[in-house]
Amino acid sequence: MKINLSCFNIFFTSLIFVVLSGCSASNIIEEKNPTILPPDELYGPLFYDVQTDENIFEDSKTFVDAVPLYDVAIIRNKYAALKDKSSASLKKFVENNFELPTGSSTYVTDSSSINIHISKLWGVLKRPADKKISGTLIPLPEPYIVPGGRFREVYYWDSYFTILGLAEDNELETIENMIDNFSYLINEKGFIPNGNRTYYLGRSQPPFYSLMVEILAANKSDSIYSEYLEPLEKEYNFWMKGKEDINSSRQDYLRVVMMPDGSILNRYWDTKNTPRPESYREDVATADKALSDFPNLKREDIYRNLRAGAESGWDFSSRWLNKVDGEYKLATIHTTDIVPVDLNSLLYNLEMTLSKSYLLGGDPVKAEIFNSKANARKEAILKYCWNTENGFFMDYNFKKNSQTEILSLAGVYPLFFNIAEENQAELVQGKIKEIFLKPGGLVTTPNHTGQQWDAPNGWAPLQWMAIKGLRNYGYPVLANDIKGRWIKLNREVYKKTFKMLEKYNVEDLSKESGGGEYPTQDGFGWTNGVFQKLSKE
Repeated sequence: MKINLSCFNIFFTSLIFVVLSGCSASNIIEEKNPTILPPDELYGPLFYDVQTDENIFEDSKTFVDAVPLYDVAIIRNKYAALKDKSSASLKKFVENNFELPTGSSTYVTDSSSINIHISKLWGVLKRPADKKISGTLIPLPEPYIVPGGRFREVYYWDSYFTILGLAEDNELETIENMIDNFSYLINEKGFIPNGNRTYYLGRSQPPFYSLMVEILAANKSDSIYSEYLEPLEKEYNFWMKGKEDINSSRQDYLRVVMMPDGSILNRYWDTKNTPRPESYREDVATADKALSDFPNLKREDIYRNLRAGAESGWDFSSRWLNKVDGEYKLATIHTTDIVPVDLNSLLYNLEMTLSKSYLLGGDPVKAEIFNSKANARKEAILKYCWNTENGFFMDYNFKKNSQTEILSLAGVYPLFFNIAEENQAELVQGKIKEIFLKPGGLVTTPNHTGQQWDAPNGWAPLQWMAIKGLRNYGYPVLANDIKGRWIKLNREVYKKTFKMLEKYNVEDLSKESGGGEYPTQDGFGWTNGVFQKLSKE
């Protein structure tokens, strides 16, 4: 009989390890490719024990961002052999076997100028090109900017608003590096994940990639469109995947939805239906509460909708919730039932960008194909998302065949992308003045729910989308009023704290923002970007 010596050597090496470590052969774990495994699969029982013990880390994101100090198979076997799994012992085990992420930067401003502070922050928030790193980080080939605080990796839609400021500071090389990183992710993973972590590989974020390419083209030349044509189309194919699988008897599949008239629009989704590893304890608690209040729900559907809400970037908001007993409760989340006006406006822009790219590349046939797709989407947005009674653009619940009742700043996206008709834009600007305009800028929704994407919070990206959208339709006075209020609020908070924050309380300027699953973060990429863009115009 012929013996495979290679296999024998592997077995013999493993056996020696068992003897030396005191583990039984049944506890031996062979590490699968660590660069593609989310933390629940990578760390096994250790992950679940850490993430469900509230005495170890206050923030669920801490452990999943930790870097293992040893081969993961060794750590898993050591943990299997650990007898004492109390909170204190478990925390000590993690500290001995992982490099934990640091809390925050030690950088302190040395300037009274907010613009100079931001320009210096780019260097603080910049991360070098990654080497092959174990743990959950997906290595990127070029340097990139992170948002700051607990957000230690690149984030998809954040980056567009960060790039606005980088362009004002002539950081063209950094912009190109970031776009190249996203192109790399599209080519390697088939899409741009929420962020460059393995636990984000089930979802993306609002598709702003085409807008990043537009900024680069505006600063270099139109040849950029041809250079990035392939990843642009791959991005589009990701969002449209499953289109061929829907019909009159199957209305929705993945991120694609067939509307009652046969037109095609999109929704947010996630390929997984388990708790988010970075918010594991919170998601389990939400599902427990939901099932207690609504026993007919399915746990996996709750997790899917929480994940889809995270893909929207609005995690979380009354946009995705039902009102029960006068309250919008997270337990009622149903993101996947909703065709969002912002997502479809973004995909309209992607279709228009592809049309332009093909035309510049000398392919008028394909240019016309994407132009037709964009026009069809525009018609569907106007049909299903415009609400005549409210004079505003709304999300559409395709399961109920009706619009949702939530007014939100997602309704300004059709103005930003020049989808709205003139009379619609006039009504939208009136509604913005009536409902959304507050002392510090625009509130995200008028609903006070305790969720961070609701009142009283305002967010930099939505201020920019609204300002640009209003300018597109000839409302510069209102646009500049919003700009002035937002910039003033940013300046006042900076004078008190020397910080640029993730979000702001725009209703009561004496109070901080709040809500959501974690404290307001300092840094902060997209706030910096929008401030530089608006203040340097």
